[in-house]
Amino acid sequence: MLETETVLDRRRLRRSVSFWRAAGIAGVALALGALAFGGDKLATLSGQKQIARIAIEGAISENRDQLKMLKDIAKADHVSGVLLYVNSPGGTTTGGEALYEGLREISKNKPVVAQFGTVAASAGYIVGLATDHIVARGNTITGSVGVIVQWPEFVELLGKVGVKVNEVKSGPLKASPSPFEPLDEGGRKVAEGMVNDGFKWFLSLVEERRGIKPADVPGLVDGRIFSGREALAVKLVDQIGGEDEAVAWLKDVKKIDANATVVDWKPTSSSSPFGLGALAGRAFAAVFGQQAGQLVQAFFADSRISTLGLDGLVSVWHPSEK
Repeated sequence: MLETETVLDRRRLRRSVSFWRAAGIAGVALALGALAFGGDKLATLSGQKQIARIAIEGAISENRDQLKMLKDIAKADHVSGVLLYVNSPGGTTTGGEALYEGLREISKNKPVVAQFGTVAASAGYIVGLATDHIVARGNTITGSVGVIVQWPEFVELLGKVGVKVNEVKSGPLKASPSPFEPLDEGGRKVAEGMVNDGFKWFLSLVEERRGIKPADVPGLVDGRIFSGREALAVKLVDQIGGEDEAVAWLKDVKKIDANATVVDWKPTSSSSPFGLGALAGRAFAAVFGQQAGQLVQAFFADSRISTLGLDGLVSVWHPSEK
């Protein structure tokens, strides 16, 4: 009898160990799944209604992964509404345009609300215009409606160091304006024409989406910035507050599911390991150590540095360094 009980105890112990081992493996698998899929994918599997939270931060450019994410949100049946968090000084005009169009596509079937953070200016404000309701902090920096195109001119510097750039081009306006030759009147007119065209488009968005005449708002057409409270007074935003107020608008005004939870949606990262910041970071790490490499990569990731890589028409607010 004792031997029988001992055998049975061992079997029960083995079953208990096997159960907890399987539970542990399942827990690890779930954790790995959460890391691999992200909150938005897990919520999809559960079928729970949600508010998709999208963050637009730093310099804006056209990002294919980000635009694909917007299309996925538009088609997701379990997403009842969208909360767009904007904390950006702007970026390329085409980047703002692409995001604007993607968000307007979502808004055909789902309410979209914007919550402005520290700054939502220039192309950051273009993105906000795509939403149905804008909530800003009282001290949010917003506005800066306008377009610029910039390029350096190295002619005098090259002359001083004895460097001459030769070129053969098919027409006088090819590659104009150029950093390697003085700006002539023809090149200036081309640049001004592009800027004016982009500016008219930007102003038309403000008029259409905000229901105001830009010329009636002092300083708006001059590209000035506004605090959140000033923006509310001239109807550039709809409400002062933060995320709680934005979510309340979705649930109370647009009547989405009261039990919908806020879930972060993030595009699949496609940052290249061969980018300038990554290459510089690895080079410094090899010579000066890992900490030096990390500092260099952080330097290139800084939003002020990242704007140096923006090409073409730019809608970005540059605060004065003085």
